[in-house]
Amino acid sequence: MKVGKVIGSVWATRKEQKLNGLKLLIVEPQRLNTSGGDEPFVAADIIGAGVGESVIVVSGSSARGAAGDPQIPVDATVVGIIDDMEIARS
Repeated sequence: MKVGKVIGSVWATRKEQKLNGLKLLIVEPQRLNTSGGDEPFVAADIIGAGVGESVIVVSGSSARGAAGDPQIPVDATVVGIIDDMEIARS
């Protein structure tokens, strides 16, 4: 699982049929132990997250399972909206 922040949405009129009905979000990964993050990516949203929210994202086969179909063409799926985080620093 990864933590990220939703920074936008993607609209695609023409897409793979299995993606119909899925909301697509642009997520910026958040690194919890260093500054800066990786490049933003597109994730399917199955829970109704919105721009500005911190989210939990799964990838690979977990993303496809969460989206409800092992054959759906997604690499990442938003599976949780984060209410709060606490990181212990030593």
